[in-house]
Amino acid sequence: MSEYILEMRNITKTFPGVKALDHVNLKVEKGEIHSLVGENGAGKSTLMKVLSGVYPSGSYDGSIYFEGEECNFKDIKQSEGVGIVIIHQELALSPFLSIAENIFLGNERQSHNIIKWQDTFSESKKLLERVGLKESPETAVSDIGVGKQQLVEIAKALSKKVKLLILDEPTASLNETDSENLLKLLLELKKQGITSILISHKLNEVAAISDSITILRDGQTIETFGAKEEKALDDRIIKGMVGRELTSRYPERVPQIGETIFEVKNWNVYHPQHHDRKIIDNVNIHIRRGEIVGIAGLMGAGRTELAMSIFGKTYGKKITGSLYKDGKEIQANTVSEAIRNGLAYVSEDRKTYGLNLIDDIKRNTTLSNLKRISKNTVIDENKEITEAQFLREKLNIKTPSLEQLAGNLSGGNQQKIVLSKWIFTEPDILILDEPTRGIDVGAKFEIYSQINDLAAEGLGVLVISSELPEVLGLSDRIYVMNEGRITGELDRTEADQENVMRYMTGSGGANLANDN
Repeated sequence: MSEYILEMRNITKTFPGVKALDHVNLKVEKGEIHSLVGENGAGKSTLMKVLSGVYPSGSYDGSIYFEGEECNFKDIKQSEGVGIVIIHQELALSPFLSIAENIFLGNERQSHNIIKWQDTFSESKKLLERVGLKESPETAVSDIGVGKQQLVEIAKALSKKVKLLILDEPTASLNETDSENLLKLLLELKKQGITSILISHKLNEVAAISDSITILRDGQTIETFGAKEEKALDDRIIKGMVGRELTSRYPERVPQIGETIFEVKNWNVYHPQHHDRKIIDNVNIHIRRGEIVGIAGLMGAGRTELAMSIFGKTYGKKITGSLYKDGKEIQANTVSEAIRNGLAYVSEDRKTYGLNLIDDIKRNTTLSNLKRISKNTVIDENKEITEAQFLREKLNIKTPSLEQLAGNLSGGNQQKIVLSKWIFTEPDILILDEPTRGIDVGAKFEIYSQINDLAAEGLGVLVISSELPEVLGLSDRIYVMNEGRITGELDRTEADQENVMRYMTGSGGANLANDN
């Protein structure tokens, strides 16, 4: 038997107008954690879909060998039958079913077409113990957080006698604690003889647990190397991914900060269902022209809730407080009213709130400001194409044409479309909620450059990020939130990870809700 559990040889996959994979080769040793890295659109997810049978044999060229045997999978069921299980970035769980029902969905414990519920729940309990999840198998999936849902997916994979576990961006939606727990679980599964392929843009995670790393760029294999003996690991990965060295993760910028453009005063928000629960507690913040202001905080601190309540009151009940633009009070009670007053909001969930995935790039770009390209309610199609093409070039959106469906693009290019959509509204204040979630280092650098350019044009920019280095690397000034309150305000010169973390955990000093 081969020393490799998996070999993929000369895999080539073509979509209309795009060669997604070009003679890609991948070898994975049995019992290792093998990371697959590359920019968005490099072909990582496509390669794994070929492996798992999402793209069936016959729809691609090349060969797949698993445990020394050539495989021609027609669907996922066949690949799972030999022990290959993929967990996609978008979790495939039913929120309306219990944990146990989700674990054995499609793989039911039954006899004569009757589900054996006692076996289902008892086996589920053993699997949950194995992944370290202390929940009752009868708990509804909708009642547990994303981190625990990810563990349910892994328990589901273990129920299928997994030999090769593929995880596509498993920590993209997890907080730091849940991410660490998941990585520890992968190391524990490795001890049990399970091989893993990890797709991740978080280089610290790749460095922490990988045995080997394969880099893809533009649908081709760049190199595979052992991770443990590589000293300058991040530098080597980045150079391989983007084809050049990045001397800095954050582009240089000399801020030109003007007068105050936007203020939020005495802002209070209550939970949309539990009306006695205050989510945002007397928050006061301000943003100046040309300034990038960061908001840091742990999961549940209220950062997204604050942003959504400001932007058209799309979150919360019993909202009180005042908004001021250029010293004058404004109203932003609806999204349309917020846009008219120069506000724009890039949501952390681009697929749900940012894009129409079944529409093309052109329409997604212009949909937020149709008046700009229409006359007497009739759209000027030539103007629409011109404007969309300008923004496509400005943000370096990689696509064969403006007619490409947004849902067919990589995460990084989707995020650029969302950003172009809001730039098209010509805002004065741009709120960015997790602007680089789930995208690669190269695309991050491009988005950081765009954020800097927008600030240089005089916009006030508010950046919310769970990545503390990102907040520190981008911001001129940082507000820190804890339990719905502003607990700290730090200038760029005094902000470091230790200071910010102290305020994030509520131990940094007095509450600043009433200081402004």
